[in-house]
Amino acid sequence: MSVIPFDQREGTIWFDGAMVPWRDAKIHVLSHGLHYGSSVFEGERAYGGVIFKSHEHAERLKRSAQYLDFEIPYSVEEIEAAKDLVLKTSGLQNAYLRPIAWRGSEMMGVSAQGNTIHLAIAAWEWPSYFDPATKMKGIRLDLADYRRPDPRTIPSASKAAGLYMICTISKHRAENKGYADALMLDWEDNVAECTGANIFFIKDGVIHTPTADRFLNGITRQTVIELAKRRGYELIERRIKPEEIEGFSECFITGSAAEVTPVSEIGPYRFTPAAMTKTLMDDYTAEVQPRAKAA
Repeated sequence: MSVIPFDQREGTIWFDGAMVPWRDAKIHVLSHGLHYGSSVFEGERAYGGVIFKSHEHAERLKRSAQYLDFEIPYSVEEIEAAKDLVLKTSGLQNAYLRPIAWRGSEMMGVSAQGNTIHLAIAAWEWPSYFDPATKMKGIRLDLADYRRPDPRTIPSASKAAGLYMICTISKHRAENKGYADALMLDWEDNVAECTGANIFFIKDGVIHTPTADRFLNGITRQTVIELAKRRGYELIERRIKPEEIEGFSECFITGSAAEVTPVSEIGPYRFTPAAMTKTLMDDYTAEVQPRAKAA
């Protein structure tokens, strides 16, 4: 199947306050964000023409930049309005949106306090991250070699581009072995997250998930925790050791791209997606769909 490269697609992208032709949304090769990782982004989904939790995503984008010691020159409300404009202009009802902010090219060096801060927002059609026809069968996860870093060494609460370098490496290694993704531990060998999604386990009707103080506390993660509590499910946030994985009966991951996706395997460990996972999948679908909510 032929895939159109992202720089060759049709449409428009919001770029520093103006809608520009998709193929003209370019930056210089000496941009600081490219060389030194001074870039933050969001991944968001729109359902039925409505961006799910757009305000929360815009707030997190602003915070992420502040963690990297720069200020995006647009308010949360202006970012939300820009995203709405991009979605409306695209003509898409169900879409993935990618806002990204970065330091420009005025200074090429570690210190770049005077560099211009840029913001761009694109939207495109992106179906379910994993095959919907086989989703309830669960995906297979590898165990990653790299660890999520100590928050004392890197701003782990930021959705910063640089934090995803080891995620790309880990996902590539997993895919090359036939897995869909990889589970990462933290620097103390506790279960952390996947390369782009948070993780949950179920045992004896109780949901367990790693405490999100060492990696990004996903907006989808927070939504699913709220949905579980609405159902009256007991949910525990705690440190989870990898040797505990064997004792869990169900497992699923959450993220704006992954939504709620069951897991059938993590390395040598096996799970059977069942009623609680299916219920939370359905509840999440109802939560994000404007028409389903109105009904």
